[in-house]
Amino acid sequence: MNFKIILVIILVCLSLIFVVQNIDVVGVSFLFWEVSMSRAALIFVSLLIGFIIGWLLHSYFSYLRDKRVSLDIDA
Repeated sequence: MNFKIILVIILVCLSLIFVVQNIDVVGVSFLFWEVSMSRAALIFVSLLIGFIIGWLLHSYFSYLRDKRVSLDIDA
């Protein structure tokens, strides 16, 4: 079997185990919002927000670096 397929199967199995073990509902309060969701969904949403913030920061700093390099080449 292909290594990537095996890796995906392992990750899916670990994800399913994680979801089954973290199905309890927890309450989340932030400023004026209050929401109840499963612990697994809360962790997933937190990871997704962190991933998006990291990707945006990486893109911004890459843009600044490329802009600085292009200005150095032109000078």
